Amino acid sequence: MKITLYKYISREIWPTFLASLFVAVFVILATEMLSVTELIVNRGVYAGHVARMILYLLPDVVTFALPAASLMAVVVSFLRLSADSEIIAMKSSGISLYQMLPPVLVFSLAGLVISSSVGMIAVPWGNRSFKDLIFQIGESKADLGIKERVFCEPFDNVVFYVKSFSSRERVMEDIFVVDRRDSQATNTIIAQHGRVVPQPKKRSIVLHFSDGTIFNVDKDLDSARAIEFKRYDLNIGLEDIMAALVSRKKDPKEMSVRELAGELDDRGAAGKMRRNEIMIELMEKFAFPVAVFLMGVIGVPLGAQMRAGGRSAGIGVSLVVFLVYYICVAAMRSLCETGAVSPAAGVWIPDAFLVAAGVFLFRRAARERPLGFLSLFEPGGRTR
Repeated sequence: MKITLYKYISREIWPTFLASLFVAVFVILATEMLSVTELIVNRGVYAGHVARMILYLLPDVVTFALPAASLMAVVVSFLRLSADSEIIAMKSSGISLYQMLPPVLVFSLAGLVISSSVGMIAVPWGNRSFKDLIFQIGESKADLGIKERVFCEPFDNVVFYVKSFSSRERVMEDIFVVDRRDSQATNTIIAQHGRVVPQPKKRSIVLHFSDGTIFNVDKDLDSARAIEFKRYDLNIGLEDIMAALVSRKKDPKEMSVRELAGELDDRGAAGKMRRNEIMIELMEKFAFPVAVFLMGVIGVPLGAQMRAGGRSAGIGVSLVVFLVYYICVAAMRSLCETGAVSPAAGVWIPDAFLVAAGVFLFRRAARERPLGFLSLFEPGGRTR
């Protein structure tokens, strides 16, 4: 009988979980469509590159959506059982709420494993691949964007005019460049020769100029100077290739658990702020999967204590709980980054909140004392 019960509850949970995860991922990705459209229309990025960007961002999106989908699946499933009086029937047959937990625990453990695998393997891979792709796009823009005898702007605020350009050898002749990236001055570079040199490890592009002059003019036109050079290097970083994609250092989100731990061991490799960021990222690799597990477990008393309202009520309760959790995560992350709270402890405070909430909810459910605020999500919206 127990096996039949467990299968019955599992069949309620898993389809709802998959549907919730799909909808959450779709909604999050849909919010990025405007920037994706801007990449295709204004920056000349190929649709294939955009599809790869979305693929590389997908693990991060799934990691973010998993706690909400896990909670929503269990709440909606037990709400359905409660609304159809099936939970009352089970209790009258001697089956307590705790005896209904095994399929939920299996589901929550599966969510923990999925979240751990995605967070520790897929997320670093996706973030690394994303920035590598951005560099490839920037490199191709340098090749495709620089045209002979035409004023062009292959990078933001950097205007080129070259007499001749060999895309195969990446060599330029008779070059005129206006660099407006500095907010305090404008640099105009005139050179006889130049070469485009990609530097993948640093995720930057270096333009080697030789035999030329730099004209530096302040923005207010108060001063100007001319500097002759035999060789001059103009660096184009990720921040110049595409806005908001900064950091030549490897971002903590691009690192595996071993790399994060290794950088923490190297005490001279990073300042206090970066060490805090690395510790936060390392702790979150474990804290988020635990949150997925806890979200699934606390969904049992939440759903079981609601009597009506349908799926919309369950989704509403789930979103409120997830919003409170996410606000707590964001607040603790900010405090940990500044050093006001130790990252090793602060990252776990939202999970501690979920544990406390789970204990409280199960005790209320065991005593048949439903929470008054849950009635706000039921038809009529009146507290008891």
